[in-house]
Amino acid sequence: MNTDTKAKPVVLSCAQATGKLHLGNYLGAVKNWVALQEHYECFFGIVDLHAITVPYVPAELRKNTLNCLAEYIACGLDPETCHLFLQSHVIGHTELAWVLGCLTPLGQLERMTQFKDKSQREGAFIGAGLLTYPILMAADILIYNADRVPVGEDQKQHLELTRDLAQKFNSTYSETFKVPAVDIPKTGARVMSLQHPAAKMSKSDPNQGATIFITDDATAVRKKIMSAVTDSGSEVKASEDKKGITNLLNIMSAATGKQIAELEAEFVGRNYAEFKAAVADAVVKMLEPVQAKYAAIAGDKAYLNSVFKAGYEAAQKRAYKTLSKVYRKAGFVERPR
Repeated sequence: MNTDTKAKPVVLSCAQATGKLHLGNYLGAVKNWVALQEHYECFFGIVDLHAITVPYVPAELRKNTLNCLAEYIACGLDPETCHLFLQSHVIGHTELAWVLGCLTPLGQLERMTQFKDKSQREGAFIGAGLLTYPILMAADILIYNADRVPVGEDQKQHLELTRDLAQKFNSTYSETFKVPAVDIPKTGARVMSLQHPAAKMSKSDPNQGATIFITDDATAVRKKIMSAVTDSGSEVKASEDKKGITNLLNIMSAATGKQIAELEAEFVGRNYAEFKAAVADAVVKMLEPVQAKYAAIAGDKAYLNSVFKAGYEAAQKRAYKTLSKVYRKAGFVERPR
């Protein structure tokens, strides 16, 4: 592990261990994390505690957690350069969440868009964790006193709550937390469903043709993209009334590094089928090295557990430092040693 990190600002970001990473996770999050790890002290977590806010199978959670770590590494996160940790390993996340929860207005939680969306689904189980998990998310960030938090656009509301709670704790007790900057990448920040382009791509979409997983083989990727919903007309152009084509342009831009305007010019006079085939080629090419690396490490549990151990040690050290300060300021008697 690179130990020359004292002067580096801290970056923190996490993903849930619920199923496989998809193209939106990769282009909107992990690919951007890879670019940050050489310049910042990076903590990248798998937040398994968040995964239990809805009904789940314990054995699948364990399997998904190790798979998620393998996918992180396959995507380019280097355990020798950044800290890859598991949320449930680190003491402090849930403890800080309780303290922050006591400062959080109930109405603010009830207004959270994701809570309202999920709680209104027919037959949905609504546990208290679904309401309060934005507080745990705030604790995930503030326990590391992160300077930057790269997130998808859909998490902006939760980051605003985090900033509010940091400021409220600071004003209630004394200056303790950095107020983290919200860092939303400009390209690939929100990859939409291939079948419902008004909604974001999701692991839980019942229509698996709507979601490209990073471990999908070339045949599956091509089939999903060629079947993607498009729009009326035949012009390959990004616009509010062409959500399907706009989504595919965003995906191709993120996969190739080309600007949207450049791609629009490239496909002037060409039909949707040609465009989709080119998008599929770009995605397949981008994912090839990721899939090769994943295949090489996914079955090596000893290696993956060793990565978790190293990540835990670094994360726990920083978390204890913050939690000790919070407890002292909140008025708790120091723990015996």
